[in-house]
Amino acid sequence: MTVRRVTSEERLTTSFLLGAYAFEASPRSAARAEEFRRYLPYNEGNRTLVVEEDGTTLAAASAIPMRQNLRGAVLPMAGVAGVASHPLARRKGHVRTLLNQLLDEMRDEGHQLTALYPFRPSFYARFGYVGLPMPRAATFAPADLGELIAADLPGEVGWERIGDGYPTWREFTERCLRERHGFAIFPDYRDVGLRDRDEHWLLTARSGGTVTGAVTYRIDDHGGTLAAGDLLATDPYARALLLQFFARHVDQVAKVTVQLPADELPELWLTDLAVHVEARVARPDSAAPMARLLSVDALAGLPAGPGRVRVELTGDRWLAGTYLLDGTTGSLELVAGPATGTPPKATLTAAGLSALAYGVLDPAEVHLRGLGDVPADAATELRRLFPRRLPYLFAGF
Repeated sequence: MTVRRVTSEERLTTSFLLGAYAFEASPRSAARAEEFRRYLPYNEGNRTLVVEEDGTTLAAASAIPMRQNLRGAVLPMAGVAGVASHPLARRKGHVRTLLNQLLDEMRDEGHQLTALYPFRPSFYARFGYVGLPMPRAATFAPADLGELIAADLPGEVGWERIGDGYPTWREFTERCLRERHGFAIFPDYRDVGLRDRDEHWLLTARSGGTVTGAVTYRIDDHGGTLAAGDLLATDPYARALLLQFFARHVDQVAKVTVQLPADELPELWLTDLAVHVEARVARPDSAAPMARLLSVDALAGLPAGPGRVRVELTGDRWLAGTYLLDGTTGSLELVAGPATGTPPKATLTAAGLSALAYGVLDPAEVHLRGLGDVPADAATELRRLFPRRLPYLFAGF
């Protein structure tokens, strides 16, 4: 059995085949096999590893070099995707072998974070990943947006196919990356697939010539659904402009669906808006995202509250050691080794530290979940260092 990195062309007969069997209708059609080759350019910069034995590919996993915002800092992030194994070679440790090597290599190249959508969360929890909030889907009738039709809103909207508007879309998502905790974007070579397929409309909101909101969408049929992607808006006016445009489809579609971050409250948008909001988490088709730190260096310099605590990181391949975390200057400082004085001490797993850094668990919850030993005095300091925040993993793996 060998583990090796495959070339772009080799993906056609290795990782793509396993991925298609694992995540698509099967057996695949001849036409789908031809589509694999057209998909190659959008995987060019991925790192794909496979396990092979006697010329047969037993398992595959890929990492996409992405960027993610962690509490205001944009850091290199390894987006793990295409994890699949041969049906006759499952539960034999091949995926574990691949993930260890894949994350080793991505960390060595400077990727300080990693995120994924799991096929089974408990499997990835053993690798130190912790759950992030599931994006919400909001569904409503365009007729319920009627009060926006005549609203005099500041700004204007732009409307074009994504093939033409892609530079605008990319520039705006870059802005969101800088401003939104948890936000992540694909590298250029992957993201341009959205432009090249040209299968969506792009709607933008603008104020003073500056894009303040954007969303992509498709309409499946007359009387059907206007299905929008993530509704990205920097302020309520931008959001209202986008919704006002959707309201004009009252005689064309029966319903509108949009994707939203977990902290968005569509039930408060309008007085008479009847809206169904859903975050569906299920196995194996609809799992919430997960993420983790690959390096403690990801924490250095992050905005922090005035806490001071010593943490011992245990039981992890990539995070280990004892560090003093000090936020008394307003910027998180890490000092390796024994701490001066007697600050409170906590023992954390990689998932426990990642949960605090991403802001998804309180220190008491970290303790309750078995992700660390967090005494009350250490929990107080950790709350100051890492206030709760809701990350928004925009990426669309």
